[in-house]
Amino acid sequence: MRTFESLVAEGAAVPTEGWDFSWFEGRATEERPSWGYAVSLADRLAQATAALDVQTGGGEVLDFALARAPKTPTLTAATEGWPPNVTKATTLLRPRGTVVVAAPEDAPLPFADATFDLVSSRHPVTPHWPELARVLQPGGTYFAQHVGPASAVEIVEYFLGPQPGAARNARHPDHERAGAEAAGLEIVDLRAERLRIEFHDIAAVVHFLRKVIWMVPGFTPEAYEPQLRALHEQIQRTGPFVAHSTRHLIEARKPHQ
Repeated sequence: MRTFESLVAEGAAVPTEGWDFSWFEGRATEERPSWGYAVSLADRLAQATAALDVQTGGGEVLDFALARAPKTPTLTAATEGWPPNVTKATTLLRPRGTVVVAAPEDAPLPFADATFDLVSSRHPVTPHWPELARVLQPGGTYFAQHVGPASAVEIVEYFLGPQPGAARNARHPDHERAGAEAAGLEIVDLRAERLRIEFHDIAAVVHFLRKVIWMVPGFTPEAYEPQLRALHEQIQRTGPFVAHSTRHLIEARKPHQ
């Protein structure tokens, strides 16, 4: 049986760039939403002429969808705000003819009005509805998978204690419906699911919290050593630590003018 120290050291050493979660295989599991976002995105890319992927991360999801699409848009662009991910996404997506633009998450999108007939995003930090509506062509579609309210709240509260109601209810689908409609978009589809996550060792917990940095802001293994050690012992005694992610699929259309 591996020691606490060796597992924490392993989780602390794994690179965190991009949204490739293959390292977790055998160490953590997460149910996937029933709608199959990446496959559905491929279908929509095949029908688009100009597409934009917002907050693309390392470009992995867009790369998969472009590879699967029987036909790709004439113009495909992506934005990303974190420099290591910009580099990774550029390397991955340039061979597919996709332009990756470095753009902060909270800044206006660096594109002209009505440029794209498809805008997509998987797990944006915050959807800026007025900007999304601005760059969409009339009749264009925003198609995305968002993180829902209280996602993985069990692991957040394990480290930070009970969270206030406002934090637990942030990203609620009803709020995002209201934001989209306020920006002039029409909701075509909105579905939500709650999905089981299991962490099988403490290395997976450490890597997850280093990768998804907004879960426990400022997380380091050193700062949370007592909690990590207690959780390591709990996993050894009783099995995987269980949490639940929440996801919602949203499709919104800009009306023809």
